[in-house]
Amino acid sequence: MKILTSETATHLWRGDALAIAVFAKPKDPNEKTNEQVEGQVTKTLELSETLKQLDMKVLACTLTDLITEGEFTGESGTSVSGRVGVDYAVRKVILIGLGDPAKANADEWRKAAATAVKWANKEKAPSLAIAFPEYNQDVSATAQAISEGLLLAAHQDKRFKSKNNQPWRVERVEIVETKPEIADPAIAKAQQIVDGVILARELVSAPANIVTPITLAETAVAIAAESEHFTAKILEQAECEALGMGAFLGVARASDIPPKFIHLTYSKGTPKRKLAIVGKGLTFDSGGLNLKTGIGSSIELMKTDMGGSAAALGAAKVIAHLQPADIEVHFIVATCENMVNGSAMRPGDILTASNGKTIEVNNTDAEGRLTLADALVYADKLGVDAIVDLATLTGACVVALGEDIGGMWSIDDDFAEAIAKAAKDAGEKFWRMPLETPYFDQLKSVVADFKNTGSRAGGAITGALFLKQFVEKTKAWAHLDVAGPVWTERESGYNNAGGTGFAVRTLVNLIIN
Repeated sequence: MKILTSETATHLWRGDALAIAVFAKPKDPNEKTNEQVEGQVTKTLELSETLKQLDMKVLACTLTDLITEGEFTGESGTSVSGRVGVDYAVRKVILIGLGDPAKANADEWRKAAATAVKWANKEKAPSLAIAFPEYNQDVSATAQAISEGLLLAAHQDKRFKSKNNQPWRVERVEIVETKPEIADPAIAKAQQIVDGVILARELVSAPANIVTPITLAETAVAIAAESEHFTAKILEQAECEALGMGAFLGVARASDIPPKFIHLTYSKGTPKRKLAIVGKGLTFDSGGLNLKTGIGSSIELMKTDMGGSAAALGAAKVIAHLQPADIEVHFIVATCENMVNGSAMRPGDILTASNGKTIEVNNTDAEGRLTLADALVYADKLGVDAIVDLATLTGACVVALGEDIGGMWSIDDDFAEAIAKAAKDAGEKFWRMPLETPYFDQLKSVVADFKNTGSRAGGAITGALFLKQFVEKTKAWAHLDVAGPVWTERESGYNNAGGTGFAVRTLVNLIIN
């Protein structure tokens, strides 16, 4: 799919399909609602004068018919579409709602673009014009948001289908009534960002016999090769042993595949700030001797337990191409499998992390935090200004926030606000959760410094409190629990079923802004 731009007026464009995005009519607070007026017909959208002229002169009043028959109001997430006719400049048209203009954000443009390209694919339209209003009167931001929505929605992972029949795809999309000299660089940037998201999606979606710790290490080395500003260091098991990474290696020891400790470093110019991004990298989690069993255990989805590392590597790929200046970023992943054999860690075992703290393993299925413990100690020694870790850490977070929202914990309010802003601009949802210090009492151990799990109550919070024990020097740290949003079983917006690439764009925004 090729994305083009032009200053062509919408009424002069000629092609197969036209997508028009419109705002809903602002609500009058004094106007009575339909419920208050018995029998009142739904108030439909009123077209602007420009769209009225387009409708009459080019579209044979198709827009008017669609609005009336579909009772279209322009609310967010709604659309109506139809055929114009064979003898007209445009064969098919769709109206897409952006909702209240006072509340609209860039993600409305992404979702509207996704709706447009999915519709055009379904209608088998080779060419598609996008006629959307500017987001925040910003040509660049508008073009980037539209392009991200188009490209993410168009991506479908068919790698493991025996008959890899690609569905119909729009060949050419043209964003009309824009300024190419401003919009084209934004489209190029969107493509670079989407490439990183797709990398993360495909890492998460691939099965554990395809993506292993070795695969993740090879992926990291390949990313580093894309930019002269990247260096890659892969620590093997013996090197991890020399650093005292007993927690990480305790998880890894039952697997036939060796663990890998990944450290990618990006640096360009004189760093004004230094950031470490730590991603959980369990390429498969059996649960260990606390084996995941029974209905609802989701063991078949434990290939996704490296969603945090996928986001970190996806962001690294984007940064390799965007090349922001005057910043140093460390991407760190302690990757392994949590398997079962005669060497497996046992409930009751005591592991010693690389900062000397001892951990009683009372649940071998709480393994991700053990790998992150040594990764965080490693990051904490780098002298960075801030650390953010991402992990599919707890089912408790999914219970609390559902499948579309990630949890956020932080010891620094300014850093939490920066992440929240980066996420909002990306259209990715996080909810800040409390670091309730008294809850750490649940982790008290008779025989070690602490246990790796507490009770089920507040499980996502105690998971964050556990990780906090391994950040001692760095003043700003945040933990992101992305257990819900990294995978979806349904098509929604610009996400198709499978890995979502969640948090890649949030991390990129955090780094470059």
